[in-house]
Amino acid sequence: MKVHHLNCGTMCPRPRRLVNGTGFLGRARMVCHCLVVETKDGLVLIDTGLALRDVEAKGGRLGRGFALAARPSWNPDDTAIRHVMRLGFRPEDVRHVVPTHLDIDHVSGLVDFPTAKVHVLDREHDAAMKRASFLEKHRYIPEMFAHSPRWEIHSQKSEKWLGFDAIPVAEDVLLVPMFGHTRGHCAVAVRGDEGRWLLHCGDAYFFHGEVHAPKRRCPLGLRLFQWLIEIDRAARLGNQDRLRTLAREHPEVTVFSAHCPVELDRLAKS
Repeated sequence: MKVHHLNCGTMCPRPRRLVNGTGFLGRARMVCHCLVVETKDGLVLIDTGLALRDVEAKGGRLGRGFALAARPSWNPDDTAIRHVMRLGFRPEDVRHVVPTHLDIDHVSGLVDFPTAKVHVLDREHDAAMKRASFLEKHRYIPEMFAHSPRWEIHSQKSEKWLGFDAIPVAEDVLLVPMFGHTRGHCAVAVRGDEGRWLLHCGDAYFFHGEVHAPKRRCPLGLRLFQWLIEIDRAARLGNQDRLRTLAREHPEVTVFSAHCPVELDRLAKS
């Protein structure tokens, strides 16, 4: 099975020191780390990053607030659909999309793959459709789903994977519930060769030092951002602790998050 690590949207908020932990007042760099997985049943896209139409409109359905806070680079060549085509595939070759959750920077690109099945946990789908709280009214944007995605909604009846609950959704691809950032946030596990696994943790953490350092370490700006948009702090931090243990005790699992450029740069070169 071949896996491609892709950046499907670069964001450049300020100041750099509070986001990347280096430099001072310049622009930071954050990425939308997505995977394209080649399977016998076609392509599986894990997270989508930003849609081509939103990038070309320099905001579009993403809204002014996102544009001002995230300061995306608006590079159309970063979009998942452009990556897929550069790999020699057609958009319709993407048979499955597996978002870690339904925040806009993870599902904006759904519209570029309208024939794909979109796999999501039932409680995340419910949260996005009901938008019951003030926070959820602002994080879930109905326009992202106006094209009527082909939802495949999964319940939490699950298997076990290295001590975590896991729900098979496609060939060698599992949803791994990891709540806290949102009500139904999941990591996505992908089986590689020779018993190895990739674990895309979405927004379960934002900075490599939260999981891959001897002690939890994260720049102040990212710590505050995670606190502001979390649904369940205890669950979020508890899952970070579980990920730290997983990364330490299971070297056959490569653990990474959605927005850390350090992790993407390392894996894209491997």
